[in-house]
Amino acid sequence: MRAWRTPQITPLPASGEAPRLHDTRSGLIQEVRPAQPGRARLYVCGITPYDSTHLGHAATYHAADLMRRALLDAGFEVEVAQNVTDVDDPLLERADRDGMDWRELAQRETDRFSGDMEALRIIPPQTYLSVSEAMDEIIALVQRLVAAGRAYQVPTPDSDGEDWYLDLAQDGALGGVSGWDAAQMLEVFAERGGDPDRAGKRGTFDPLLWRAERPGEPAWDAGSLGRGRPGWHVECVAIAEGGLGLPFDVQTGGRDLIFPHHDMSASHAAALGEGFASVYPHVGMVAYQGEKMSKSLGNLVFVSELVRQGVDPAAIRLVLMAHHYRSDWEWTDAELARAQQRLAAYRAAAREGADDSDVVAALRDALREDLDTERALRVLDRWAGGASPGRDAAPAAVPGAQRPADVPAALDALLGIAL
Repeated sequence: MRAWRTPQITPLPASGEAPRLHDTRSGLIQEVRPAQPGRARLYVCGITPYDSTHLGHAATYHAADLMRRALLDAGFEVEVAQNVTDVDDPLLERADRDGMDWRELAQRETDRFSGDMEALRIIPPQTYLSVSEAMDEIIALVQRLVAAGRAYQVPTPDSDGEDWYLDLAQDGALGGVSGWDAAQMLEVFAERGGDPDRAGKRGTFDPLLWRAERPGEPAWDAGSLGRGRPGWHVECVAIAEGGLGLPFDVQTGGRDLIFPHHDMSASHAAALGEGFASVYPHVGMVAYQGEKMSKSLGNLVFVSELVRQGVDPAAIRLVLMAHHYRSDWEWTDAELARAQQRLAAYRAAAREGADDSDVVAALRDALREDLDTERALRVLDRWAGGASPGRDAAPAAVPGAQRPADVPAALDALLGIAL
């Protein structure tokens, strides 16, 4: 799958200081220490393309972009992999409802997503694969799990074949990311794609690996597995392994993916005898009209619609930056108006040539400390108003270290805002 175009960025001289990110698994903010010297690897869970990119999506991919920029600023070579879940029940149901071929719907919405990411100046992933494109790798991974004795079959009354499930009980890895107990898991499992009541399963939370072909559903030949299609979680494990290798350094996505998706992905890797991610930073939820923004509720604000109305994508990024990536917040017209005022002030300051090495240092320090964009905006507000960084200034520079002073260049390289 072709990703969107890469924005033109002039990087700052490497700071040599690795970012610190919040890890859901430990509950701590910790330094990212790549397993491979000089090479940081990041996996971003992608979209299910049955509707347009809303601000909740934008918040997730904006946060992932900032993580990448912080790692680049430290001097790491950064490799990013991202999936597109183009084979899944919600997409198939939407295609059937609208009388469309599922592939046509997936391509249309993936193209729209790519346009939104390009408008927001999100750096594209090097590995960008849909489930349908990665089917050979996914099938091979499921076959490895079967060969290792980690999978079992469940009879399917509506199919000639049998479904394959992962047996979680063999290593007890479930919950390693979330830290949840069974009651907490059960509360959300069904609404987040699980099937706790499926007859024939050995364990309530055992995830589907391979679904036998049903009438009217897309299916692929998978040798001994039979014709069918993959479960949800196995796709990310296969794409991450192929694009990054296991284990890798950072896995990110919305907080609603902590369980089951990120827990299950790590469990799949454990069943293969592998680790998964070292750090799990998760992004908060965006609300609108008093409720979490979601396709099921229909309370969505679309990036493409805002841009069509003439909103500068840089202002959308500034709205996102006004809230720490881990926080829950609500989109309002007042939020957008404040961001537009900020953007105008920053551009006016840039026209005056307001270089300031202390401001650049303060921005770098804010980004390194768990993507503290709220602090970064306070620094920029004072810069645009002609004041020094004040209490949000970065620590004193290391003697002999380079001190870039071009604030607009730093704003572009670190925060994706082109003035």
